[in-house]
Amino acid sequence: MISQARRYAFNTACRGVSRATQMQQSNLIRHSVPVASQYRIQRRWKSDNLPALSPSQTLASVYAEKGVDSLEKFMDKAYPPGPRNAAEYVVTTVDKVTQYLKRNHLWVLTFGLACCAVEMMHAAAARYDMHRFNMIFRASPRQARVMIVAGTLVNKMAPALRTCYDQMPFPKYVVSMGSCANGGGYYHYSYSVVRGCDRIVPVDIYVPGCPPTAEALLYGMIQLQKKVNRETYFLDWWRR
Repeated sequence: MISQARRYAFNTACRGVSRATQMQQSNLIRHSVPVASQYRIQRRWKSDNLPALSPSQTLASVYAEKGVDSLEKFMDKAYPPGPRNAAEYVVTTVDKVTQYLKRNHLWVLTFGLACCAVEMMHAAAARYDMHRFNMIFRASPRQARVMIVAGTLVNKMAPALRTCYDQMPFPKYVVSMGSCANGGGYYHYSYSVVRGCDRIVPVDIYVPGCPPTAEALLYGMIQLQKKVNRETYFLDWWRR
């Protein structure tokens, strides 16, 4: 039996609903289905004639109507990728010049920590020759733009890593090379190992592997060039 208060609440919630729907709700309540859940179902699907559409189907049906743009088209209209006026055209041109200079001036800091440094040397040797991309290794952080964290970073070395990063001129980038630099690798649970160099310095590119090959490192450096090519520093400053 259903208490009088629950029946009154049920009749109040189902006011204006057909008798068949009320009987269906009563049967569900008698079978110990929570009353609040039945009220939510009744409010959500009030009409028996309409099909039950999922949220994604409802959104797709709205976009299918005439005169309604898709989400991608709406974003393209609201935020066009190119310059919007003559001033932004000039600023974008300045950005392109700076992008060209930065992506072809990725001088690398000589900073090897463990076995990944051997693969980094391999990438700089005659077979892959990173110098053809103007990626020249420098011994001073004040002359470098890119720091390749190649190997296991321990707690003792973390302050020195941060000091070298702080001495690099802006703009500066960090490439994390290998599993140990990415997240600790095999030594993740060691008491002396930093679980990822991104806890010490901000990382732009992660190169997986243990150790990653020289091709993988070269591919990561090319991805860094593409990331630099997407930067719009002056355009963002102009649109503020």
